[in-house]
Amino acid sequence: MTVSHATGPVTDPSLFTAVLSHFASGLTVISSTSEGQPVGLTCQSFFSLSLDPPMVAFSVARRSKSFAVIRRTGDFVVNVLSAEQRDVSAAMARSGTDKWSGVRWEQGELTGHPVIDGTLAHLECRIAAEYDGGDHVIVTAHVLGLGHATHETARPLLFYRSGYHGLAEHAHA
Repeated sequence: MTVSHATGPVTDPSLFTAVLSHFASGLTVISSTSEGQPVGLTCQSFFSLSLDPPMVAFSVARRSKSFAVIRRTGDFVVNVLSAEQRDVSAAMARSGTDKWSGVRWEQGELTGHPVIDGTLAHLECRIAAEYDGGDHVIVTAHVLGLGHATHETARPLLFYRSGYHGLAEHAHA
C-alpha cells in the first residue's frame, strides 16, 4: 500500500479533496418549499447531533441558492437516499435546472415540505442555529418528526472516492 503524506499547512485543495474522498458518507436531500414550489439540495455532510433534545446538523456551501431559500422558510426535511436514488442525488446537486422534474414526493405531515418517495428515512426539522464553517455554513436543527422505510432489504446510497456506491449485502451479526 502506498501512503502519501503532506506536512505543514494544507494549501493544495485537490490533495485535500482527494484525501477526504476516502471517507464514505451517506447522501441526503435537504428539501423545503417556497411559494408552493419545492426546493432542495444534495447533502453528504449530515449527522446526528443530540438525542436530548433530538437534533441533527449538516453543512452547506455558503453560495448555495437553494439553502438561501430553505433558510428563509426556517424548516426543512432531510431525505435519506436509497441506493436506487442516484438520479435524485444528481438532480438535486445541479443548479439552474428543474431539479424536481420526475421526482415524486408528498408533503411532510408537520412541515408540508417534500418527503421524497422511496427514501430510507426522513426527518422534519426546524433550524436552531448556524455557525461559520469557512466556505460552508454549519446548520443545527431540532427534529420535529421522522419516519423510515419498513422494507428491510433497502440499502443506502453512499458517496466514496467522488462516486456513487451501494452497500453490499452483509450478514447480520
